[in-house]
Amino acid sequence: MTFSRPLIAIAFVVLCALTARAVPRATTVAVLNFGDSDAGRRAADEMWGALKVEEEGAGFRLTSRGAARAAAKGAGYAGSLNLSLEEARDLSAALGCDFFFTGAADTVPRQPAGRPVHYESYASVFLVSAFTGRLVLWEHLSAESPTAAEAEKSLAAQLRARAADYVKAFSAARANERAEHRIAIERDTPVIEEVPAEDAPEAKSFRVPLPYRRLRPEYTEAASRVNAEASVDALVELDEEGEVRSVEIVRWAGYGLDESVARTVRQMHFRAALRDGKPVPVRALLRYNFRRPK
Repeated sequence: MTFSRPLIAIAFVVLCALTARAVPRATTVAVLNFGDSDAGRRAADEMWGALKVEEEGAGFRLTSRGAARAAAKGAGYAGSLNLSLEEARDLSAALGCDFFFTGAADTVPRQPAGRPVHYESYASVFLVSAFTGRLVLWEHLSAESPTAAEAEKSLAAQLRARAADYVKAFSAARANERAEHRIAIERDTPVIEEVPAEDAPEAKSFRVPLPYRRLRPEYTEAASRVNAEASVDALVELDEEGEVRSVEIVRWAGYGLDESVARTVRQMHFRAALRDGKPVPVRALLRYNFRRPK
């Protein structure tokens, strides 16, 4: 009888531990400012409020706007929409979240030829994963009205209408990431050589892969609409014959530029890489710089 209380206490601790494991941790989501303008901050506030309505019973938790802003500022984030996977993961670590929203928003006057002055309120919305650093979703919303207030009101209504779809997007992304992680653990990954730097000792006996024909990715209409200037990096796996086996975007830019790069690279054929005169599979990093054509 003297041992009953300790045994009960131990059983209670074990039961608590098992219960804690059975309850999945809620996904945490942060919303950063959509630029430095007042309209950008108001759009981000509207986004946060719309997600807050969806939060109850949806299995995620929003971080406070103030905490997210302070953490982003402390990490040195200045609102870039052109991040590498590593930069995105580092920012997520500072925010302490699983996903974060960032973007660019403003309200500006427009006067097309033959039309009176009106106002456009727009928001480019970017959803980023902390686990992978990938850009999960991007879209450009826009509303036009005779007054700035009316334009912003219409844009706010669009953000509220899209909130449920944003929740579905990061919920699906989290499920896919868990599945990818499980498959990666179970699968034996073949050793593929990285293309060495030109001044590295390994480069002496190595011939880099070169494309037979260079193709230029399209500068998309969505990018042109916002005058986007960005760099997109693609990590490309090539087999022993120089054929493209996989393409991973490791610096994203949104506005369809990532998809444009991936689509273009998959159409390319390369002269095989050689190590000591023998063809070898390699990973090569390709960078494409975009700016609006004149």
